[in-house]
Amino acid sequence: MSKKPVNVTITGAAGQIGYALLFRIASGQMLGADQPVTLRLLEITPALGALDGVHMELDDCAFPLLEGVVKTDDANIAFEGSDYALLVGAMPRKDGMERADLLEANGGIFGPQGQAMAEHANPNIKVLVVGNPANTNALIAQSAGTGLNPRNFTAMTRLDHNRAKSQVASKLGVSIDQVKKMTIWGNHSATQYPDLFNCEVNGASAAETINDQQWLEENFIPTVQQRGAAIIKARGASSAASAANAAIDHMRDWELGTPDGDWVSMAVPSDGSYEIPEGIISSFPVTCANGDYSIVQGLNLGDFSRERINTSAEELVTERNTVTELGLI
Repeated sequence: MSKKPVNVTITGAAGQIGYALLFRIASGQMLGADQPVTLRLLEITPALGALDGVHMELDDCAFPLLEGVVKTDDANIAFEGSDYALLVGAMPRKDGMERADLLEANGGIFGPQGQAMAEHANPNIKVLVVGNPANTNALIAQSAGTGLNPRNFTAMTRLDHNRAKSQVASKLGVSIDQVKKMTIWGNHSATQYPDLFNCEVNGASAAETINDQQWLEENFIPTVQQRGAAIIKARGASSAASAANAAIDHMRDWELGTPDGDWVSMAVPSDGSYEIPEGIISSFPVTCANGDYSIVQGLNLGDFSRERINTSAEELVTERNTVTELGLI
């Protein structure tokens, strides 16, 4: 028996990340090769013409799983009956803009979107925030999404996770699938902490296998933390295809499950695990099964790791305090 189509909302759908996302979702790469989808695409009014062109291309691909496309500049229409939402569109940071200004500008985007989801979407909608500052944008949307499942508001650190795995594989000359149990802790920002001490390569500790603390501190961690800036410098634009790929990974694993013997990084509402303040949207190691996630428990965190996790958590608390003062949550 064929499955009932599900509604997938993508905001900023005509942008570079959105463009890289849509065709992969429509082909079944996110929710499975047997799951029909209706794409509900939200854009700002000036971009609706470009969105028409994207729709033409989707039609021209003749995807068997694509049941329909809805294009709109109205969030209430975009989130009508939505089961999954990828919130990509956001206000980018501009020269001279303080972080509080950036948070306030994005509050005007993610607050109304959270409210629109509360009024029109499936109450158990799964939400991934991609637009930065993603963790606190997710908190803003969650706060406005009264009546929705608060656990289902997540932010993307899977791109950082994938970057970290790639760096380790390159360092050791192994394939990506030999690197397991990578964790990104904290904020999707320059304070994030990629954890090699709980990561494994062929079943052995990645940190012990590499055995190079200087490389860890001076090369690996800064490279992962600053990779986005390096890509902007190199190509003159921010990560698009890799960000879309990470969003697909995040949602697919959340919905379809993580592999046995491995976990992934997702920014989820903290339940106080690892002494990370409850309520902030922080990245943790998680396993997924039956459409839900669970924070991996019992990991050993040494002083080196603890210090860096605390720094990132403190940044998230500061951001939460800022948006609270601004009346955004």
